Amino acid sequence: MTHPSAYSDFIARLDGLGLFHMDLTLERMAAFVERHGLPRFPVLHVVGTNGKGSTATILAELLSAHGLSVGLSVSPHFLTPRERILVDGAMLSEEDWGRLGARVFAEAEGLDLTYFEVLTALSLLAFEEARVDVVVMEAGLGGRFDATNVLSPALTVFTPIGMDHMAQLGETLELIAADKAGAMRQGGLAVSAPQEAAAWRVLRGTAAGVGSEFIAAADVLYYSRDNGRVQPGQLSTRGRKRFVRPMSGLYVNLPGAHQELNARTALAAFHVWAERLRLPINEDACREAFARVFIPGRMQIVADAPNLPPRLILDGGHNAHGLAALSASLDAADLRPAAVVFGCMADKPLAEMLPLVRGLTGGPIHVAGIPGNARAADPQALCPQLGPGAQAFADVHAALAPLRETDGPVLVCGSLYLLGEFYTQHPRLLERDDRAGRPRRFRT
Repeated sequence: MTHPSAYSDFIARLDGLGLFHMDLTLERMAAFVERHGLPRFPVLHVVGTNGKGSTATILAELLSAHGLSVGLSVSPHFLTPRERILVDGAMLSEEDWGRLGARVFAEAEGLDLTYFEVLTALSLLAFEEARVDVVVMEAGLGGRFDATNVLSPALTVFTPIGMDHMAQLGETLELIAADKAGAMRQGGLAVSAPQEAAAWRVLRGTAAGVGSEFIAAADVLYYSRDNGRVQPGQLSTRGRKRFVRPMSGLYVNLPGAHQELNARTALAAFHVWAERLRLPINEDACREAFARVFIPGRMQIVADAPNLPPRLILDGGHNAHGLAALSASLDAADLRPAAVVFGCMADKPLAEMLPLVRGLTGGPIHVAGIPGNARAADPQALCPQLGPGAQAFADVHAALAPLRETDGPVLVCGSLYLLGEFYTQHPRLLERDDRAGRPRRFRT
């Protein structure tokens, strides 16, 4: 069968698979990898509930700054699927996407890959063609049956695990953690951010069961975003060799108190993997990597943008854990939103989320729909649960319009898909402010 290679043809066929269609088994991707062959590059697999995108991006910047060519696969996207696959920080061209997409559909003939599986397969082909040295791959959903889990990762990195996607992963933290823990490999290596006690028990038990070395990031190193210092943890010496040395001036360029945790997890994972490879770690490179990190929609603060409130805060916190982290970060920055624009998916833990949203502001809450998104919650149905100050709007743009003259910060939060709708009219805000290009690489 001939498969068209135009980008528009590929996107039409991809969209036809259904963005939210899920079938949590590994047989299709395993069959694709068996046909195509396992990748020759090492895969660093980032799994968890919150902070995956930030942790993966920081880790990719650290690798790049140390002279490695890096493939990065993240999700979801805001405006175009091309945002999901980066080579050395850059999106592939539409021409490359069309050509590689045609190859994926040709090689996957008869396998009926899902939307996410097609993109995972395309990333595999793209990173092979670019001959990257290493790939950082963010899991889409879960761990055991996530499409990314067929690539035999060299390192598994766990971000905080919380209550999300319960319909697919389970109704308790233990069940969700068990699914995430399924990403570990026999004889593998894993590094984890701090977890709730129930998740710790599951992760440690699974690691012991499969014979995977399991390391707490806090035992590797300590990092403070306030003073930019790194200090060795209790596991930072092996024999006579210290593989974490004190560093200073590492200021991660991401707002939000919770980014300290993501930065520490990424830096600890990088140290553990680098120590395995005997890759020397350069303090200047780490400093440069932290300064270069940019991720839109993570407590992104926008000031004086045309046709928007004078001060806008954009955050994709999409579950109770993410909203609690957002609240703590706002408090730490002494920011109290004068109004909130909120929209979310209907299958989220609303009973836990909505009280947190009400606590974010003493002002109005504008509840926005997300047009074209089948999973989006009905704003009319959410309003009664958010109190008398809540008002429903068709979309985020309509919700923001009455707030353009608001005296005080306006917060937009609740879903990355809500922010995606926002960015359709403000695509410039997806770009970092400085256009200095990629950082220099420090070869050691």
